[in-house]
Amino acid sequence: MRGSRLALCLALAASAVHAQVAPVDPDWREVEAPPPPAVKVDGLIPLEMPRSSLRYGVDPASISLGNDGIVRYVVVATGEGGALNALYEGLRCDTGEFKVYARYNAGSGWTIVKDSAWRELRDAPGSSHGMVIARSGACVGRAPNRSASQIVHDLRAPVNRRFGQPQ
Repeated sequence: MRGSRLALCLALAASAVHAQVAPVDPDWREVEAPPPPAVKVDGLIPLEMPRSSLRYGVDPASISLGNDGIVRYVVVATGEGGALNALYEGLRCDTGEFKVYARYNAGSGWTIVKDSAWRELRDAPGSSHGMVIARSGACVGRAPNRSASQIVHDLRAPVNRRFGQPQ
């Protein structure tokens, strides 16, 4: 009797967890991304990137949450010699994907990436900063955070989403 109760509880818990993950909307459409904002290097929110010689930061003023559920932002990468590059990207929290809308080079400015495809955060080389942004505040589980201001707040004080404790 006791074992069957335990099995029933475990089965109910597993189905409740499964029910909390909403399926991806097959009718979802991305809205056109706004043009990339001006690149700013002052006031960037630093990202902890342990395996990189580059310093990464997110421009808090560039963070937006679109009606399509996409979190868009500018991330700036600075090399030890001062070389600066930036990316204007979007995150789809529900699918764990990112997209590059534009690339910035200090010498030539923004270059729009035409026909950029959504790519998985886990499998794409050079996307580790996107995973850090997603886990540090842009996404809560498989959903975008509540608002751009909440994303900025959470990026400034990252929370371990699994345990709800400051890192």
